[in-house]
Amino acid sequence: MEGFVETIDSALQTADYGSLAAVFSYGPSSWHSLGQGEQRSLASYLIETAVGSPTFLPRAFSSTQVRNVFLETLKHLPATPVEGAADNKLRQMLFDYNVNEEGDYSAAAGVLSGMRMHDDRDSVYYFSAAEKCDVYVKIAECFLEEDMIAESDAAVGRAGSVVESIENADQHAALILRYKSTYARVLDSNRKFLQAASRYHDLSQSSGDLIRAEDLLTMLGRAATCAILAPSGPQRHRVLGHISRDPRLDQLRGLSDFETHATILTKMYGGQILRKEELVGFEASLQPHQRAIMGDGLTIMERGVVEHNMLAVSGIYRSIYVDELALVLGVGNEKAEKIVATMILDGSLEGSIDQVENLVLFHSNDSPNGAWDRAISSFCMELNRVTDGVRSIET
Repeated sequence: MEGFVETIDSALQTADYGSLAAVFSYGPSSWHSLGQGEQRSLASYLIETAVGSPTFLPRAFSSTQVRNVFLETLKHLPATPVEGAADNKLRQMLFDYNVNEEGDYSAAAGVLSGMRMHDDRDSVYYFSAAEKCDVYVKIAECFLEEDMIAESDAAVGRAGSVVESIENADQHAALILRYKSTYARVLDSNRKFLQAASRYHDLSQSSGDLIRAEDLLTMLGRAATCAILAPSGPQRHRVLGHISRDPRLDQLRGLSDFETHATILTKMYGGQILRKEELVGFEASLQPHQRAIMGDGLTIMERGVVEHNMLAVSGIYRSIYVDELALVLGVGNEKAEKIVATMILDGSLEGSIDQVENLVLFHSNDSPNGAWDRAISSFCMELNRVTDGVRSIET
């Protein structure tokens, strides 16, 4: 044991990374010749001494050997506290190095996940609710950078379990906004588009100087994206309504990533049929996880638009032949019939299929003029939007 301690002291003073790695290797003369208790003591000694050295860290992190030594020794620490919580300090230093120098976000998240965080205020490992939340959010952000969605979901869930316990929330507004933004991104990545749309829209309405106006507009654009991609139904219609009434919606036309969103969202909320050519720009703006092909062979966007167009058709027609419906939806006859059947079965569409006549019948409690009224209302809404746009240009 004493010989290993002397070697460690010499290696830290002379930056002899090879000798340090040799001590903590798997050779016959390495620390594995010691008992488990002595191994833990040696691991603790190395970390305390390295963190306390004014010159060894963080320069030594440039050596892969040294980083591996620290990752190994962090696994063999005693259950009792390390002096000055040196192990937590080392984890934070390794996290910063992996993020800022290596760009290795999964490694950064992994090392930070091992932080010892206690509720006992007398413990050297005491973390307040805000400090815990900050650690969990950092982990979630790193996992998101690597598209490790399940891991980021777990981390943001742990952040959510402590965020409500943060004292003096006003003093930690930036952290809480980071948590909310990360949570919205996780929902988006998990394709929970309806919840993500609501979260993004709430964030886009944040006040104060913590988020720039351009970022708020980006959040609004993301809200519009997720609302358009969300499954059809009353909840999506409500979210579409909230976003369509946002006075900043037309400003999205000036952003390259969202220039088509205002038109599509407004038409969708108004129950108007969306044509394929109108969706080219929108589809090009989608992230990879938003382009996934579903079990029915349609992309997320295609399925969302097809379901929307189906409901729009049901609001205009009492009945329609399957081949005509297929032309409107832009799919084959068989797929059009299958989509109708699925929507009828899950309750999102009231109707029936007459397979003898090859006819789709829509059931509605509207008056005979109901569909006409909705079509007129939709036209008037679009006309008002265009008129307001012309007036804003003239002024």
